[in-house]
Amino acid sequence: MVNPGSSSQPPPVTAGSLSWKRCAGCGGKIADRFLLYAMDSYWHSRCLKCSCCQAQLGDIGTSCYTKSGMILCRNDYIRLFGNSGACSACGQSIPASELVMRAQGNVYHLKCFTCSTCRNRLVPGDRFHYINGSLFCEHDRPTALINGHLNSLQSNPLLPDQKVHQSVVEMSGEERPSDSDFAQTKLSLVSKDREKHPRLLT
Repeated sequence: MVNPGSSSQPPPVTAGSLSWKRCAGCGGKIADRFLLYAMDSYWHSRCLKCSCCQAQLGDIGTSCYTKSGMILCRNDYIRLFGNSGACSACGQSIPASELVMRAQGNVYHLKCFTCSTCRNRLVPGDRFHYINGSLFCEHDRPTALINGHLNSLQSNPLLPDQKVHQSVVEMSGEERPSDSDFAQTKLSLVSKDREKHPRLLT
């Protein structure tokens, strides 16, 4: 599991050490053949569930998310907390360790930060324009803003509260989302049958 400030692997397992583990969900002894290790704790596979949809997280993927005291599957995390951890262009999640591009409060994968017209990547140092939620490189930006309307490249009028923003691309490597109580965790499956030669299945 990937959890800021914790290891991504379960602690070392010795012969017989798994037979007495207690489930972090129900508190009961784990006598199952398989158990999950998530958020620095062991779980029955049936007890590690999404707080919203009740899906058993070990059955639907290899990651779970924690925020505001809830354990969530990827879909419910994105549904509840919007795109703060997702790319504004493609909608996919952005790992906290990945560098990102930002424009007007939106976050993008490096590969997704592209001109809306020519689809060329905008890189650090490039000038770009952010117009009505779209990115344009210096070359392809709409060349005329006549009477508050965009030219033929964009048919939507530029409303009074909307602005044309010109910026220089800067890269950001800070963690997302900014809420410190967010964590994405990778699930580890531990087999009790392999106590002498433990192996993690991920």
